Amino acid sequence: MAALCHTRRALVEIPAPQPKIEGRMRRSYLEILGARLTPTPRGRIPTTAVPRRLHSMDLWSGRIQAQCDKMDDEHTPISKRQLVQLLRSLILVEQSQEPRVLASDLKFLQDDLQLKKANVYRSIPYSRLGSNRDAHCYRKAYPHLLAFRVSCQEWGQVLLQNKECDVVLEHTLIAWRFTSELPQWDTSSHNTLREQCFSVLASQSQAALQHYRPTASRGQELLRRFKMAQQQSHAITPCIVTLERILRDSMDTKLTNMNF
Repeated sequence: MAALCHTRRALVEIPAPQPKIEGRMRRSYLEILGARLTPTPRGRIPTTAVPRRLHSMDLWSGRIQAQCDKMDDEHTPISKRQLVQLLRSLILVEQSQEPRVLASDLKFLQDDLQLKKANVYRSIPYSRLGSNRDAHCYRKAYPHLLAFRVSCQEWGQVLLQNKECDVVLEHTLIAWRFTSELPQWDTSSHNTLREQCFSVLASQSQAALQHYRPTASRGQELLRRFKMAQQQSHAITPCIVTLERILRDSMDTKLTNMNF
């Protein structure tokens, strides 16, 4: 009986598992971004021809990657300062054109603020029995509120560096309207970011007025719009005082020249 038993022979030989193909592995956003910005070896772009935007995007991309690696190693929650830095980095990285060109386009700046304001309201959960302006909803909208404030601050600084004083004032009035449309929260301390936006915009306008001498018609138009913006926040009051002084000095100069 034992002689009838035969060893079983495998019908199909199972091959050894193959290693993963690197080309099929999913790459992260930063790897794809770095690959797009790296010049191909066939035609290397000279350093003088590379826009400053690419260098800044490479720099900020490296900082984002370093920050993410640091958080992964420490396994600690992100702090408010790190979140602000990350949002500022993402704002600069996501731009696809030269900042100087974009800053001169008020339509782009308006669309950017409109998008960030819409993101604030999209993040607020409305299917709740309680108030949608409480602390829970504020925590949901907090990152988008930070992004809105950083956008106001960063683009205003770019305009000031470009010495486009009239565009700075126009950007202030546009951003002022969007800031006034942000939600007001039940807790007064949660409205700090909203007030900070008003303060940043007012300080940028004050800095622009130090080097700006508008015409009489333009000055009266800005004064009227500043007084309308004062209804949302009194942070614009120093700008109104400065603009009134500029218009008064301009009128006195004209009268003096006429007498001579």
